[in-house]
Amino acid sequence: MAGEMPFEQPLVELRGKIDELKKFSKDKQIDFTDEIARLEQRYQQLETELYQNLSVKQKMQLARHAQRPTTLDLINHIFTDFIELHGDRLYGDDLAIVGGIARLNGLPVTVVGHQKGKDTKDNISRHFGMPHPEGYRKALRFMKQANKFNRPIITFIDTPGAYPGSAAEERGQGEAIARNLMEMASMRVPILCVIVGEGGSGGALALGVGNRVFMLENAIYSVITPEGAASILFRDASKSMEAAEAMKITADEILKLGIIDGIIPEPKGGAHRDVAAQAESIKSTLWTSLEELLKLSEQELVEDRYNKFRQMGRFKAIQEGNHA
Repeated sequence: MAGEMPFEQPLVELRGKIDELKKFSKDKQIDFTDEIARLEQRYQQLETELYQNLSVKQKMQLARHAQRPTTLDLINHIFTDFIELHGDRLYGDDLAIVGGIARLNGLPVTVVGHQKGKDTKDNISRHFGMPHPEGYRKALRFMKQANKFNRPIITFIDTPGAYPGSAAEERGQGEAIARNLMEMASMRVPILCVIVGEGGSGGALALGVGNRVFMLENAIYSVITPEGAASILFRDASKSMEAAEAMKITADEILKLGIIDGIIPEPKGGAHRDVAAQAESIKSTLWTSLEELLKLSEQELVEDRYNKFRQMGRFKAIQEGNHA
């Protein structure tokens, strides 16, 4: 198993024993077929038990896995005829955001998403998937173009949050995010969003105002990273797991809260185990939802998106004169 996590060590050890027994059987010409079959059965049982009962911490580890498929990985598997576009025409080209024009089952669409790096050097150039203001303005430029030419918009979300540096603040980080929220809310084309890894804070929401929002099974979505929440609430970032439990950041919890519209299953062990199969699941979900949304008029699309976000949250009315 490549890129295994600490909690997967029992599986790694058992797979090692199976491979060792197979090699020994071949080298010594001894038949261990029954023993190997029993170990394989035990492996499948252990694998099922492990991945069906992942803790919040384990799901966070999978969501942040270094080999988890990125936006460009998914684009290459899901779409055809992809043409990447660059720059915001105001400041520069933020590599933490990628996007362009492509075809989904032959239908022209605009696709945009956060992009993490594949190694340390790549991550540094892409700010570890944390966009600057020019990244969000770049994404908005693509989406406005899609709105103008009546192309559906598909976004992939995978970021710890917007870049927190002083230069980003000087160039209007908050305004860029807020403008994306406002503009996406009024787009007259279908918008589909998929949280593929981390969905952190406004940095995620700036690409997340969609008619339909989906999460991969082991993705996380939160108003702030667990580490950030722990630093604020407990003055101790090491209590991030305690914060994560309280924040309800996993896909199943987010679905219960009505924040997302569905969960896309992952291969056993996470999306990185079989990128092609994961991409196919995402593609199927996108196409099914897109066929539904394409039946709506422009006004109905805007109202659908508005109503979706207005219905989020639970409120309790306080009677006048009883404010305790």
